[in-house]
Amino acid sequence: MNTLRTIIAALSISSAAPLAVAQSDRESGNLQEITSDLDQSVARGLEYLASTQLDDGAWEGGRFGKNVAITSLACLAMMGDGNTASRGPYSDHILRGLGFILESTKENGLIAADANNGPMYGHGFATLFLGEVYGMTPGGPDTALGGRIHDALLRAVRLIEQTQNEEGGWRYNPVPYDADVSVTICQIMALRSARNAGIDVSSETIDRAVEYVRKTQNPDGGFRYQVSAGASAWPRSAAGVASLYYAGIYSDDSIDRGLEYLMGTALPGSTTASRSHYFYGQYYAVQSMFLAGGEHWETWWPAIRKELIESQLPEGAWEERSAGRVYGTAMSLIILQMPKRYLPIFQK
Repeated sequence: MNTLRTIIAALSISSAAPLAVAQSDRESGNLQEITSDLDQSVARGLEYLASTQLDDGAWEGGRFGKNVAITSLACLAMMGDGNTASRGPYSDHILRGLGFILESTKENGLIAADANNGPMYGHGFATLFLGEVYGMTPGGPDTALGGRIHDALLRAVRLIEQTQNEEGGWRYNPVPYDADVSVTICQIMALRSARNAGIDVSSETIDRAVEYVRKTQNPDGGFRYQVSAGASAWPRSAAGVASLYYAGIYSDDSIDRGLEYLMGTALPGSTTASRSHYFYGQYYAVQSMFLAGGEHWETWWPAIRKELIESQLPEGAWEERSAGRVYGTAMSLIILQMPKRYLPIFQK
């Protein structure tokens, strides 16, 4: 722990301002992606997140207490604005969050805090964060901090590979007994981020995950929770489509049908979609539409941008009654900053 504090203290000295978003990244075709209202909303949201970080670098998630998933999402939200572990006005917050994640990494590779609900959820988001921050750490494993991130990331990836169940998916606990789409997408994104950062990832693991996700798609194009029979729902359907994209599949009938289902059931402002798991669903839906591009993106993006900006609370947060405002705020900020393309995972 003392070594980590020394590393963080040294890196915290550098906090140059983040790079400005290039004009080409502010516009896509005829669509103005980033507006002044969005910039103001993001600035307020980041200030709120910064004000709620705990002394040990963690963030709390409502009734879930200190949580590696929510801490990782808060850090990713700050990285989405161009901050890194060594640069930007929120670099110190990212470093302290990183410290909490590293200290929460167990010997077997599992990343979990004392308070957690379904540890593989948190493990997936934390591994995603480690992959993103490692890919943006100068010097890679040749630096003290980079070496520690690399070690934690490698062990986290191996745990994911080892806990995949016979169907090809994952569920709440790090044991290969059961699976659902919701936990599976967390692991697929984590593996994609790690691979982008140069970590070796088993292609067989990815192939089996794809087959699992395919088996959960219903005839209406939506996705059910597990392979066994069940109804489609838009949040898990967004996760299903995103799973295929992040597994490296970009043109596929399953994706086309999934996108059509989402457009018909969950387009912000034009449907009566359930608000249950709203932030979770939009987090994956916006990624899916962004990767789909074209009309899907040009239709979905202005709608969700408007909906999120209008629902922001005066103190800069977004309300989420189950997991808490930090979670709702982090998810909203990640969504709103996706067009900035700072995070490697969101770069086409």
